[in-house]
Amino acid sequence: MRKSSLSLFITIVLILLLLVIGLAIFWLGVPTLAEGSFGSAASNLTPMQRWTYSLQVLVNENKLTMPKSLVASQTIFTIPSGASVTSVAMALEQNGYISSWEAFRYYVIYKGMDTQIKAGDFKLSPSMTAIEISESIQSAYSADVPFYIYPGWRAEEIAAALPSSGIEVTPEAFLALIKNPVSLNLPGNLHGLLSLEGYLFPGEYVINRKISAENLVMTFVQRFEDSVSAEVQAQLQDNGLSLRQSMVLASIIQRETFVDSERALMASVFYNRLATGMKLETDPTVQYALGYSDSWGGWWKSPLAISDLSVQSPFNTYIIPALPDHPIANPDLPSIMAVAQPESSFYYYFRANCDGSGSHVFSQTFEEHLSNACQ
Repeated sequence: MRKSSLSLFITIVLILLLLVIGLAIFWLGVPTLAEGSFGSAASNLTPMQRWTYSLQVLVNENKLTMPKSLVASQTIFTIPSGASVTSVAMALEQNGYISSWEAFRYYVIYKGMDTQIKAGDFKLSPSMTAIEISESIQSAYSADVPFYIYPGWRAEEIAAALPSSGIEVTPEAFLALIKNPVSLNLPGNLHGLLSLEGYLFPGEYVINRKISAENLVMTFVQRFEDSVSAEVQAQLQDNGLSLRQSMVLASIIQRETFVDSERALMASVFYNRLATGMKLETDPTVQYALGYSDSWGGWWKSPLAISDLSVQSPFNTYIIPALPDHPIANPDLPSIMAVAQPESSFYYYFRANCDGSGSHVFSQTFEEHLSNACQ
């Protein structure tokens, strides 16, 4: 009986030992096999990530090493500014260059290329393997790259998009000029500005990678000059505000609504408030004052807390009785035109509609404004 028990115990120990050895071989063997087939993994991967992505590239080896097609024709594939590795991989599959975006993504992360995605135009062919394509979009170099400024972006958001765009201007150098443009040869109507926030015109650009910080800023400012005509600038000032004040108001309207058709009516609300000495009490100025935080994941906190409305800042229009000193974002032409050509109304209040459409409901009195609150 004792002999039998001892034999069973030894058998169990041997089985467990074999399992441990097998797991160790599996744990060590997968990265070794992957390295043999695909080269070294990225040094920034954790041991678990290295093992996981090693396994994935091994499982998807055929999808990585076999071309999607034997047709050798080349076409232009564009990677936009700020594109993620996932969006690039999915676009490559959708455009017929690769057979599996997941396999491509696994390989790019395994090699550490996911942190080096550059914007630009690249000549690719479905006759290239996924590995060759990944190397091509890393090594290919286009002198000019696309860059996009979204309406309502603040200068810091534009700066943050530079590193992944291929433009060789650092965010720090860019922001230094925006916040102190004294060294720039600005148009006469912009002389004396303390900040170029608001004059970095939204839209799509094609920028030389090696452009200087000064020329990059002037490119955006020149687009403002080209887009906002002298006639429109005169209309802005005919309404009783300076150009700077008008651009501040346009930037607020840009952040307040996504609906172009109501911007001019919204402008009338702010004009009415300014005419009677009311505070503007607009949330985007509080968001601008609060700035960036990881806790709300960006530059524009939403929704705001009641306590946020009392933040001490020269931009908080719940506290200051006038317009801030400079714009809080970079408005597009519809927002600027709303300030240049506001509607006429008796409205002093507005709030978001309760239907989730993003539009607003307007009211003349505070009592009416309160009655429009969502239930």
